[in-house]
Amino acid sequence: MGKITKEKYEFALARIEELLPIVDDNTPANDRNAVELTMMSDIVIDYEKEHYPIAKPTVAQLIQLSLDEKNMSQKQLADEIGVSPSRISDYISGRAEPTLKVARLLCTTLGITPAAMLGC
Repeated sequence: MGKITKEKYEFALARIEELLPIVDDNTPANDRNAVELTMMSDIVIDYEKEHYPIAKPTVAQLIQLSLDEKNMSQKQLADEIGVSPSRISDYISGRAEPTLKVARLLCTTLGITPAAMLGC
């Protein structure tokens, strides 16, 4: 498609705002507005992938996010996987990386996928 300029990106964003009220789940996929909405969305997605890449969360961030989602304390997690609360604090602060055995327990206990834990 070539390089998407900031102007094209901003135009696409504005067009999406105009098209969203017109296109809904009942609009046929080949409808002119639906096709244009898809094209404008693709422009926005491509531009944002290039200019605003999303970094993968670190192990520390994954653990903290999971604790927050589960409303679980570091101490509860430590008790559940059999390590000290200070060890959990080390993982969350990034001072230490969990061993493979502990990483497996973290995945199971917190519902983190192994791929995410490995940064894939």
